[in-house]
Amino acid sequence: MPRVHRGTRGAEKRKKILSMAKGFRGKGSTCKRIANQAVMKALVHSYNDRRRRKGDFRELWIMRIGAAAQQNGTSYSRMINGLQRCGVLLNRKMLADIAVRDKETFACIAEMATQERTDA
Repeated sequence: MPRVHRGTRGAEKRKKILSMAKGFRGKGSTCKRIANQAVMKALVHSYNDRRRRKGDFRELWIMRIGAAAQQNGTSYSRMINGLQRCGVLLNRKMLADIAVRDKETFACIAEMATQERTDA
């Protein structure tokens, strides 16, 4: 029976997996079978963590807004509620950025939110 000359596809797949596994520990970077498992797990984690990152940033923005609101004599929830009642359409990302970079503007926004709350 003649010998089968397989194409380069297998070598290409192996090289691709091992290049993705560079930097892994132990056989996870050299042995194709173990490296494949490690790469598949790493890709799952990276997919999930890209989605988790969005929640982490929202959490960070809320903490920053809450800290700045406390410095201006109100709570986070009262400030957000007051802004919604005022009709201010600033999202949490922009509010957190204003709280960090421009404290005077944030103080004006906080005053507007608390003022609207007392009027209602």
